[in-house]
Amino acid sequence: MASPRRGERGSASVWVLAVGVAVVVFGAFGASIGAAVVARHQAQAAADLGALAAAAHAVGGAHVACSRAAGVVSANDARMISCAVTGLEAVVSAEASAAGLAASFRPARASARAGPAT
Repeated sequence: MASPRRGERGSASVWVLAVGVAVVVFGAFGASIGAAVVARHQAQAAADLGALAAAAHAVGGAHVACSRAAGVVSANDARMISCAVTGLEAVVSAEASAAGLAASFRPARASARAGPAT
């Protein structure tokens, strides 16, 4: 009579493979979430610095201020979506794309306002 465990021979390999696949899938998912968070922070930093640059050059007019903001946003690996200068106050919006698997989703967007302290 055959041992009841004889049919289960090699099942540990299947379990190890299944656990390995699960680890890889969850790791890729976690990395995608991390990349999306990094893109959001990158967009916010670019918008913040772009708004500060635009506000610092607002006395030169909206064209000068927004061109400075565009340069700063671009230097931070983001793309400027909009720039508005009213008086000495500037509002800049920027977007940054995520890397890896998260790149297939829409870019992260952020806006910032800067001007003189009141």
